[in-house]
Amino acid sequence: MERNSPIILIAEDDPDDRLIIEEALEENQSKTTIKFVHDGQELIDYLEQAEKQAADHAMPNVIMLDLNMPKIDGREALRYVKGNVLFKKIPTIILTTSRAAEDIEASYDLGVNSFITKPSNFSGMTEIIGLINKYWFETVELPKR
Repeated sequence: MERNSPIILIAEDDPDDRLIIEEALEENQSKTTIKFVHDGQELIDYLEQAEKQAADHAMPNVIMLDLNMPKIDGREALRYVKGNVLFKKIPTIILTTSRAAEDIEASYDLGVNSFITKPSNFSGMTEIIGLINKYWFETVELPKR
């Protein structure tokens, strides 16, 4: 991990999607550090360890999560993040296959910063990841972690 490089914490249970996201970040020559967790429970556990300043659990600059995951799904994980005073300022992006209006509405009601439907191919994912990277790490100012 590059010192002071931005950290994206990604909650994604599908190994193929994790690989595609990782390769899309590499394709964009992203200087970010990626931390993957498999579900909402692992995301919550990671954040709680980061809050305790555990050496291998640095506080993320951005959280990206899928809606449909085992144990604790993306909605409940989002509710936890945005309902917790320690984590609510962390920009959170939903990256999911859903286009359902109720998922979009519920996510924004819970405080998500962006809702993005997963592209169906690698070039689409590379484009989306490039836009996320450019916006969150080159354009806006983020709170200190």
